[in-house]
Amino acid sequence: MAPLLAEIRACTACAAHLPLGPNPVVQASTKARLVIAGQAPGLAVHKSGKPFDDPSGARLRQWMGIDMEDFYNPLKVNIVPMGFCYPGRNKNGGDCPPRPECRALWHDKLFASLPEQSLILVIGAYAQRYHLGSLRKASLTETVRNWEAYGPVYVPLPHPSPRNIGWLKRNPWFDRDVVPMLRRKVADILGREGETV
Repeated sequence: MAPLLAEIRACTACAAHLPLGPNPVVQASTKARLVIAGQAPGLAVHKSGKPFDDPSGARLRQWMGIDMEDFYNPLKVNIVPMGFCYPGRNKNGGDCPPRPECRALWHDKLFASLPEQSLILVIGAYAQRYHLGSLRKASLTETVRNWEAYGPVYVPLPHPSPRNIGWLKRNPWFDRDVVPMLRRKVADILGREGETV
């Protein structure tokens, strides 16, 4: 695993397309049994080099019911976004999609190097396309609403970005039904049953 991670962190395959240059951000080990499969680092993460080191990460940890110590422990949690580098901003002010080079070059290799995962949190449409394939529904909302269809390993989630506050308000079932289930699953995987932060 260490040589593969070193290769990923040294990757410059799409440097010409990255406004701030490459800075691959990934957290993985063969010990962790929980994967956070996200989209791509945002600007704050590009600057810090630490995955989900931003308001999205705070919300995701709240959904999961875990603290920063467990979240950033590679022996407990793998964090593998679809794009490892910050892709820049689009004309609407949001982040651009993850660069496709990462998936083509690294994802199959990386997931083949991991042992069988007990729980994979599939965050956003790009990750759902890769991990769920033809099993996903016509929209992200319907995919997340039908989370039970992807168990016991996969849990589809919306992106925890502050830009998704409107989605969360329009879909109160997410906080009511999905978040408590997610916390139970994460606590079970991490051996911290019943404990939340």
